[in-house]
Amino acid sequence: MIRNAFVATSILFGACAAYASHNVCEADMTAVPALAVEKYAKTNRPAEKDRLFKSKEVEKQIKRVKSLLKNPKLAWMFENCFPNTIDTTVHFRKDEKGKNDTFVYTGDIHAMWLRDSGAQVWPYVQLCNDDKELKAMVEGVIRRQIKCILLDPYANAFNDGPTGGEWMSDNTDMTPDIHERKWEIDSLCYPIRLAYEYWKTTGDDSIFDENWIEAVGKILDTFTDQQRKGSKGKYHFLRRTDRAFDTLSNNGLGAPVSGCGLIVSSFRPSDDATTFQYLIPSNFFAVSSLHKAAEILRTVNKNEALANRCTALADEVKTALNKYAIYDHPEFGKIYAFEVDGFGNHMLMDDANVPSLLAMPYLGDVDVNDPIYQNTRRFVWSDSNPYFFSGKAGEGIGGPHIGYDMAWPMSLMMKAFTSTDDAEIAKCIRMLIDTDADTGFMHESFNVDDASDFTRPWFAWQNTLFGELILKLVNEGKVDLLNSI
Repeated sequence: MIRNAFVATSILFGACAAYASHNVCEADMTAVPALAVEKYAKTNRPAEKDRLFKSKEVEKQIKRVKSLLKNPKLAWMFENCFPNTIDTTVHFRKDEKGKNDTFVYTGDIHAMWLRDSGAQVWPYVQLCNDDKELKAMVEGVIRRQIKCILLDPYANAFNDGPTGGEWMSDNTDMTPDIHERKWEIDSLCYPIRLAYEYWKTTGDDSIFDENWIEAVGKILDTFTDQQRKGSKGKYHFLRRTDRAFDTLSNNGLGAPVSGCGLIVSSFRPSDDATTFQYLIPSNFFAVSSLHKAAEILRTVNKNEALANRCTALADEVKTALNKYAIYDHPEFGKIYAFEVDGFGNHMLMDDANVPSLLAMPYLGDVDVNDPIYQNTRRFVWSDSNPYFFSGKAGEGIGGPHIGYDMAWPMSLMMKAFTSTDDAEIAKCIRMLIDTDADTGFMHESFNVDDASDFTRPWFAWQNTLFGELILKLVNEGKVDLLNSI
């Protein structure tokens, strides 16, 4: 059953090869597409006076990309999504020392996740050299992330000051500055990734000061502690909850691990607890991040000792990945497991959140042509992955964070980011367009049988990631591919 005129319009668009340049649909000679074009001409962004941060270069890119796209809904969604982080989540100011300082909400939760904030501003780094205000804002994010690491390298999310919050009752080492204290490897990797890209793009190395040096030391100490070689590590976490994935077993230590050289991640990027605590995509992310940190330390800081510690740890984790992360699947051949414990147990699945197995080439952790990755890619996008869902409205990878039949648009984006097949990319973009539930925005997840059933209407990471994907395809000369949709 068609729910509304917009859905009817979408169906008609599918039959109209030339709808972009005509007001009349050739399928049935009605004027419905003209109404849709009018709808898409009105942005869903906040009023200009209500936008938290403004960037002339972001506006320039929106105008440029929209002028190239013939699909009015895709152009409308790009305009809504790409600036969503700066429109609605960025709080830019100076700190007590006069340095740039940027606190970034994740969206409808008014706290700053190290992962989300690093991903949210990532697509804007490429524009920084042409927009000094945007550059200052991104610099402020990096400085804020470093401060957060110095507060507590085991925490995943922080408050804007010592305000406390709903998780202060968690049985772990909470302080009022911390929003949530779930230990996740990627929380320490995303800040390195962002700082490295910012430095490589802008040449600005002023961010690599004494706070940076101290933060790298804490990252190394935390990673080493969570290898849990000869000890159970310093971290524990218990929460009173009715969700099994929101707390850790074994008195807050989680499932046992072997101490094989991999790094424990007690929680996944979804903020769900791991089953086997060596989370493979996050360990790959740690390796690439440590190499980036080592390059900065050698080139900028001239700190060979700390750089050597980074390199040695990266090499140790890489060796352990080669030994423990690969599983010989009876259908797909050698694939990467999602989680292992070093005792021989493997968790075969993928979760939509990044880092994920699917997303490893996007993060630069493996080569997209790696045969084990390609086997893994086929596995995770199949019914053999227990968290792959397919239905009447669409398909994609989800996870236990939301549950059965709820696919995350992020997984479709990661499939497109890591694809070398234009037809596959087009299919992903088409599905993203068709599952926005008439909002013009991405959501956390959608029901694969009914896209109007979705979670989190304001989730800035997914919105900005969609904009990043479309901008990347335009810049790679794939405008014809986008206009074929």
